[in-house]
Amino acid sequence: MEPANPVATEFAARLSAEDSAKLAAVAARSKGAERALVDMVDVGSGDRLQNLQVTLVPLDAGSGTLLFVRDLTLDTSLRLALVDSRRRYKDFIDISTDFAWEIGADQRFTFVPPRGALGYTADALMALEPASLMVSGSAPDSDVPFLTRRRIESEEAWLRRSDGRSACVVVSAMPLTAKDGTWVGARGVCRDVTETRDREATLTRVRNRERVLTRIVRAFRDEVNPEAMLSVAAEALAKGLGAEHCHIFRSTTAEAGTAPAPGATPGFQLAARYGDLNAAQAAPVLSTIASGAGAVELLLGDRQVLAAPARYQSDSNGAVVLWRPVDRGAWSDDDRLLIGDIANQVGITIEQFTHHEHVLRISRTDALTGLLNRGAFMEALRRFLSRLKREGGNAVLMYVDLDNFKAVNDLRGHQAGDDMLMKIRDILVQQTRPTDVVSRLGGDEFAVWLNGADLTIAKTRATQFLERIAALKHLSGSPDRPVGMSIGIAAWDPKANEDLDGLLARADGAMYHAKRGGKGTFTIADPPAATTAQA
Repeated sequence: MEPANPVATEFAARLSAEDSAKLAAVAARSKGAERALVDMVDVGSGDRLQNLQVTLVPLDAGSGTLLFVRDLTLDTSLRLALVDSRRRYKDFIDISTDFAWEIGADQRFTFVPPRGALGYTADALMALEPASLMVSGSAPDSDVPFLTRRRIESEEAWLRRSDGRSACVVVSAMPLTAKDGTWVGARGVCRDVTETRDREATLTRVRNRERVLTRIVRAFRDEVNPEAMLSVAAEALAKGLGAEHCHIFRSTTAEAGTAPAPGATPGFQLAARYGDLNAAQAAPVLSTIASGAGAVELLLGDRQVLAAPARYQSDSNGAVVLWRPVDRGAWSDDDRLLIGDIANQVGITIEQFTHHEHVLRISRTDALTGLLNRGAFMEALRRFLSRLKREGGNAVLMYVDLDNFKAVNDLRGHQAGDDMLMKIRDILVQQTRPTDVVSRLGGDEFAVWLNGADLTIAKTRATQFLERIAALKHLSGSPDRPVGMSIGIAAWDPKANEDLDGLLARADGAMYHAKRGGKGTFTIADPPAATTAQA
């Protein structure tokens, strides 16, 4: 194939032998043809490869062939680049966790990921109204990101998955408009951050538990008074779990000498509280805990209750009870973990509280009878006298000394003597009121403080004491040395400026007067000298 004009000559000069052979083969196929033939030929190599479109028009009588050559290299490259770009974009969408979408003017999806999103298939998404994906109440219609009329940059929204669960997504979107500014759709991408938000929420809850625990542990460390520790724990736990009320109970024992909270389950005593809810309402919860149950959740009226037993060395020694309104939502696993952790700390503090009370009790009470000892009795008298001097009122102090008690120890033994002292204690306690104070001063000496009493009442009490002890004569050391009482009575005179020592001296002197007068009787002390001075 020979070139017939200068342009063909120039074109042929740029072709290699191989490329000329390609064109010759195309021209050979066109011989004898009645119409033009179009073919594609690649010429050159490497970076200089050209994609040519060759149109061959056969001339009359086979005199030659007219070639029209069009270089399509750029068009082909652009087409291939577009195909490659679309393939790349599709691959990115397929492997991305993002949910890319586009909405048309009819407010329906026109594009979604081929693999679907939020648990929906692509077909299911295309059939949905975009607004129906929003979690109810999470956004007004004007703020539905799929129908946005404004540009959105990384805003959070809550969408509904196919299984009904909520998903938190970060949305970036932009509206699509026609040339006249009319809204024709929107395009955007949603990145699912539910797991991230869940982790953040979990971390926040863990930090909250640690914060509450740290506050309580610090209070336990810094507070000296165990009762104050429990009050701090009740407040911190209630505020940390969004509760209105918190009650901390401790188990009661015969040794502790405590009574259950009024109306509450026997065996528990209110140790600390936060809020003003009556502790008696905790009775159903305490009954369940007393049966050996672990954590307890109950619905009582319009409040939900969460409780856990307090433990020390695996033994239950109390309970922690939380109350909050039903509309605050159900208790979470974090709430249960926190109350369990706090209950363990409270159990340790309750043990310290019990030990503190035990130490205080043995330091203030007589080891044998359980009555106040001399030091505690004198301390109580100082308080009583201080109040009487401020407010006025009556009171009587009685000194009681046993007659012939030594004979019981000498002739019948010390155990018999201890039994006798316990019976004397019962007589004194049974014939006085709870507001009175009975003490063993030491040995065979006792004292009784009659609050608000006058001499008439004191004489009645003394007579009752003597009558009751007369019934114990058969327990005396010997018939000729019967056990009895010598009682000295000293009435508090609000008109006199008498101090505690003076009152004690008058009662003691009256007691010795009774003993010297024949024993088994009582003597009333002379009143103190009146004075115009007032303490």
